[in-house]
Amino acid sequence: MRTNRSILIKQRCGRESGFTLVEMMVAITIGVAMIAGLMTVLANTGTSTKTNDRTAELLTNGRYALNSLRRELRQAGYRGYTWADPSLPTTALGALTNECLESGATASQFISNMRQGIWGANNSNPFSANCIPDSDYATTGGGDDVLVIRSVADIPTTTLTANTVYFRSSYAMGEIFRGTAGPTFPGSQAPLADFALRTYVYYISPYSITATESPLVPALYRVSLQANGSMSKEMVASGIERFQVQYGVLTTAPDTRYFDSLAGSSVNVNSSDWDGVNSVRIWLLARNETPEPGYLNTNSYAMGDRTLTVNDNFRRQLFSTVVQLRN
Repeated sequence: MRTNRSILIKQRCGRESGFTLVEMMVAITIGVAMIAGLMTVLANTGTSTKTNDRTAELLTNGRYALNSLRRELRQAGYRGYTWADPSLPTTALGALTNECLESGATASQFISNMRQGIWGANNSNPFSANCIPDSDYATTGGGDDVLVIRSVADIPTTTLTANTVYFRSSYAMGEIFRGTAGPTFPGSQAPLADFALRTYVYYISPYSITATESPLVPALYRVSLQANGSMSKEMVASGIERFQVQYGVLTTAPDTRYFDSLAGSSVNVNSSDWDGVNSVRIWLLARNETPEPGYLNTNSYAMGDRTLTVNDNFRRQLFSTVVQLRN
């Protein structure tokens, strides 16, 4: 009996065996393949997420910049209650800190030119001596357009403050002044309201925060008239690389024809082609802040009288619109 029991135990023990070497290798191979597939899926998901983030960055910056320009352009030339051409200031405005002045212009000529609701320079910077120094102006491809928009605030003010530039408005008269002592109108043209003056000068800067940032991230900037009577720069949207503008004028066709620029300086208070601008066509080219490894951009972007052809690793998105002027 003991002998038979020993034999039975040995037989049972002989049948209790683990994985063979071949089985182990097959299991490891399958496991490695599954892990490799999972890693590929995760890598592709990460790449797709980064691409989506970069696209969202382009769309956000471009749309914000375009909407900001569209909003201000619709107000261009707004003079409160005044429909007649504004009068020149009867009292000198005095010098304004960092006023945008073309070569040959004198102090306050630019700010006091309320007649021009809109003005622009084509692929050049006429204000390099003051409000837009050369170091702040992007010269990629020869330089981009500079756009000037003038209007008054939506709501009249009830309290005048020193140094602020205002527009005193009645139905048939209007005049710019500065500070708390406004002009006197004839009795039949008693002023209805005083509005704070708004003046913006848009351009492309080669950097967003500082000229020493790396990499340089271009941005849409504007020089804005401040409440203290000075003009200072403000960033509108980062990542905007190019800016082109065309101006629509009604011809005898009748038809609206678009021009890259029109005759007349930014301080011209006489009748000019700028009085006839009824619409503005805008192009903005948005660019990612950093290059994308593995992505090659060889596209060409047509904007007004300029075409930009690139060969780098930055994603870009072109935005354009036509804005009808209301005033």
